[in-house]
Amino acid sequence: MTSYKTGLQAEFLAVIFLRLKGYRILAQRCKTPLGEIDLIARRGKTLVFVEVKTRGTIAAALESVSARQAGRIVRAAQCWLASRNAAGMDLRFDVIAIEFPFKIKHIESAFTA
Repeated sequence: MTSYKTGLQAEFLAVIFLRLKGYRILAQRCKTPLGEIDLIARRGKTLVFVEVKTRGTIAAALESVSARQAGRIVRAAQCWLASRNAAGMDLRFDVIAIEFPFKIKHIESAFTA
């Protein structure tokens, strides 16, 4: 399976997982001039920007989110927010790590802005 298809499958699983946890998916594969955000979700008054990673193990997936990548996601989120009214919303940056065939770990507040 190509890494592109693997990524699509991982994002699909992450969407289902988040919906089951009560999140509403606002955007998938959101492209901004400053980078791409895998998923944008909302639960109550919390707006969540989610990076989805898949590797051979959950630990490897979590370790693959670098500080540089986290910074890019934060900048992309700020760009996305600039064109929307998110007043009063709490913001959070999460990581969902997936190990196939099916292990999933959701790290809330994985990094900060």
